[in-house]
This record gives sequence, C-alpha cells and structure tokens, in this order.
Amino acid sequence: MAPDREFTRRMLQTVTTVVGAVLLVALLWAARDALMLVYVSALIAMGMSPLVKLIERPPKAGARRVPRWLAILAIYLVVVSGFVFVGLLVIPPLVSQAASLWAKLPDEFNRLQHFLIEHGLMAHEVTLEQAVQNAPSGSSSNAVGTVLVALSNVIGGIFGLITILILTFYLLLEAGSMFEYLVRFVPLGRRGDVALAARQGVSKVSAWLRAQFILAGVMGTFAAVGLGLMNVPYFYVIALIAAVGETIPVVGPIIGGLAAVAVAITVSPKLALMVGLYFLVLHQLEANILVPKIMERSVGVSPVAVMIALLIGGSLMGIVGAILAVPTAALLSVIIEELAAEHDARLHRIK
Repeated sequence: MAPDREFTRRMLQTVTTVVGAVLLVALLWAARDALMLVYVSALIAMGMSPLVKLIERPPKAGARRVPRWLAILAIYLVVVSGFVFVGLLVIPPLVSQAASLWAKLPDEFNRLQHFLIEHGLMAHEVTLEQAVQNAPSGSSSNAVGTVLVALSNVIGGIFGLITILILTFYLLLEAGSMFEYLVRFVPLGRRGDVALAARQGVSKVSAWLRAQFILAGVMGTFAAVGLGLMNVPYFYVIALIAAVGETIPVVGPIIGGLAAVAVAITVSPKLALMVGLYFLVLHQLEANILVPKIMERSVGVSPVAVMIALLIGGSLMGIVGAILAVPTAALLSVIIEELAAEHDARLHRIK
C-alpha cells in the first residue's frame, strides 16, 4: 500500500502544480496590459537611475546631497520642457505647410489629370468635387464607430502615459528599499551575484537609452543637412520630427519621411521625389547599419541579436514590441551570462 500511497501523493502534487501553473499563466495573460505598463516603467526607471544618482551626488565633499525626489522631478521638468519646445517649433510650420498644400491641391490635381490623359491612363477630366463625391464611403454608423474607437485609444494612451510617469517616479524613489526587500528571498551565498547582475542590467538599459539619443541626434543631423542642401522649407522642423521619430523603430523614420515629402511637394513634385528617395536611403542605412552597430557598441548586444530582437518584438507586439526589443534582449543577455557562469562554476566544483 505504501507505494500506491506515494504514487497517489505524487500524482496529486503534479496535478496541483500543473493546474496552478495554468491558472498563473491565465492570470498573467489577463493582466498583460497592466504588466506591460509596469515593465515599461521599470525599463525607464532603470535607464534613468544613473542620471538620478549623478544629480543626487554632491558636487564637492561635505556638501548636502540633493533629495532623490527633487532629482527625479528635475529630470521630468527637463524632459517635459524639451517636448514642449519641440512642439512649439514643429506644430506652427506644419500647420502653415498643410494650409499651403491644401491651397495648391486643385492645381496639383489638375496637373496629375493632364499627365494621365496624355498617357492614355484617363479618359476625361473630372473636378475635385466630383472625385470627392464619387469616392467610396462607409455608412455614418461605421464612421461614428471609427471615431469613437480612435478617441478611446487616444484617451487610453494618455492615461497609460500618465500611469507610466507616476509609476516610474515611485520606482526610482523606492528602488533601493525594493531591491533590499526582494534580495531577502535569495540565498545568502547568491546575493552578491544577484546584486552584480542587477547593476549590469541597469547599466545595459541605461546604455540603450543613451544609444537612442545618439541615434536621434545622428538621424536629425543627416536629415537637416540633406534637406537644407535641397532647399526644403522648414528643414529644421523636419529634422526634429526625424530625430524624435527615431525613438520609434520602423514607424518613426517613415513618419519623418512622409512629413518631409509632404512639405517638399508644396514646392514641386520633383523635389518631393528627391526627398522621398533621400529618406528611403537614409532609412535603409539606419535600419541595417546604424542601429545594429550603435547598439552593439553601447549596449553590448551583437548586431545579429539586435536585428532578431527587433523582428521578433515587432511581430509579437507591433511598435511597442519593437521599442522594447533591444533592452529586453540586453536584460536576457545578463540573465543568460549569469546562468552560464553558475553552470561553469558547478562543473568546476564537480571536477
């Protein structure tokens, strides 16, 4: 009877473990949106941590340390001021160029028609009003539904951003005490290794954040120089859009290129074509050379790993996955290196 009782106990233990694991995975999946906000906040906090410590540190011996909450607020103030400054530079010229493009739209539409008629691609001319009236349109209910969905997404994005800012603030403020609490669950002999791995993770994420600023500066500079040589109006504004867009993989450079083409087409279609080709080449250089090399030098992740991480992250979670791909790969590399070192140490002890 003893073997049967032991088998039953093990079977119940296995079933309980499997059911518990399934329930845990189901709960994590149900809370994936909240967990993503926490993860993004943790990455931002890790990236900002070295800068916060630098501001906290007194400039000379004996001086009072800057309170941690004040150092965090100072960084927040600089970042918000930067975004406001960029918005004040970008929005008015874009509105002006949009109005200019709208005014030129009938002439450009007629010019396109003449080109199509001359090459036998169009039978007769139509007015812009007729083209708009004949364009396919959905029902009013579908239009209202689309607007409501877009509005809810915008509101959700704003609340998500506010949540990330607040949560990042508290993570930075309580980072030390939180780590001391969590490390209590680690065996005494492993706490030093865990602390070292945590410092390496923070260093890599901070390096990733610095690399993002470097990439933004490089792309903004190339955009400003190229567009300035082509005499594109408001080239400095487009350069700012390209620099900010560089922080968003895949989609960001496309937004910068579309903005440049939209401004250039108000001058001439030929200039718009030149600008489009320039940004196409710039995007290829950025995606295949600049990003892998700069990330390798700054974060210590190989170009192959960077490109694979971007592909996997983008396919799994779209833009958000592409943005988080490189820092996630950097953290995984720290964990893998730690596990490999532990495995090598165990083999050394056995020998």
